[in-house]
Amino acid sequence: MGAFAYRYGVLHAEFVSVNEVARAVGTPFYLYSTAALEAHYSAYAGAFAGQDAGVCYALKANSNLAVIRTFAKLGAGGDVVSVGEMKRALAGGIPPERIVFSGVGKTREELRAALEAGIHQINVESIPELEALSAVASSLGVVAPIAIRVNPDVDVKTHAKITTGKKENKFGIDYDQARDIYKLAASLPGIKPVSIAVHIGSQLTDLAPFRAAYERLAALLHQLRADGHDIQRLDLGGGLGITYKNEAPPDLADYAAMVRSITGNLGCRVTLEPGRSLVGNAGILVSRVIYVKQGLHRRFAIVDAAMNDLIRPSLYEAYHGIIPVAEPESGAALEPYDVVGPVCESGDTFAVQRPLPTLADDDLVAFLSAGAYGAAMSSTYNTRPLIPEVLVNGDRFAVIRPRPTVEEMLAAERAPDWL
Repeated sequence: MGAFAYRYGVLHAEFVSVNEVARAVGTPFYLYSTAALEAHYSAYAGAFAGQDAGVCYALKANSNLAVIRTFAKLGAGGDVVSVGEMKRALAGGIPPERIVFSGVGKTREELRAALEAGIHQINVESIPELEALSAVASSLGVVAPIAIRVNPDVDVKTHAKITTGKKENKFGIDYDQARDIYKLAASLPGIKPVSIAVHIGSQLTDLAPFRAAYERLAALLHQLRADGHDIQRLDLGGGLGITYKNEAPPDLADYAAMVRSITGNLGCRVTLEPGRSLVGNAGILVSRVIYVKQGLHRRFAIVDAAMNDLIRPSLYEAYHGIIPVAEPESGAALEPYDVVGPVCESGDTFAVQRPLPTLADDDLVAFLSAGAYGAAMSSTYNTRPLIPEVLVNGDRFAVIRPRPTVEEMLAAERAPDWL
């Protein structure tokens, strides 16, 4: 668990007791470790030391400003997929020259905002977007540095909803069209092709798909240079997986060595865009057991967190480890529980028949590996307020997103004058 471990019989985040945070902010809440965030970023930076490479944190994994600022202070750039994320990156201290704007559906307003901010690069994913960007850049009298996101048609064999590099996916330009699209891009006013981009999916735990995609990228680079394009950058995307249950992700040193073996002699600066692997195992979700309900066929642990707080199990059938905050006795017997939330949906289920130590009403439990795509994907379904996010640093903690009251939620809405 890294920064999360039992001390004196209670789960701690670094040197802060989870019980102490629960008393201060109430449950449920997200809890992040600064030490883990810093360690994960430093591992990337260290693995790629000596290579001309930059790390742009993918904000979509966890877009809290304090998390962004933690990475910005370490020198990270930002990979954003909306104008909102771009503004978050800037507000979090990431300078525009270290921001890459990705995404398949950027609007003209978003493109204008990106150009006005002077960001490092826009990753273009279609001919209509390329033409729109040319028109916007020309109207502003600027030149947009771009990459074309190429779809290499590589099957990464991960969950279908997080696969992005096959020919049937909505992302990017078909590999076989790339040379024609770069020729078109070079002919358009306000456009400067400077890079090639690829991103083949998320939660990858095998280097083979990366290698296949990067080798296709290198081959395309040689073709584009032969066509007269001055390509000096390669955007390799993100996707390195983490351990949720029993996955064995690649070692970062092996990943970096593979990247070096393919790109080291190309004379290109490489951009990496990790998200999940920086924040996933740096956070937990803490929840309280409301009731233990014993049915004729199942035992349910009904907790106060719900699918609107952590949607991954419902959306992706994702596994999250669940442990009690009070350390179980060594050799404690395990019993099967369905761990469920209070939302009126059968899909509000975190685990089915999960072997756990005996749970009782009011016990605290922690959902592990919840730092990525947890708070960032949460909602207010059932008029449930967004839950707090808390950041630990050594023996200190701070609320970095407070829980709104229902009254504050209602005050943000307006009734028309005929009501």
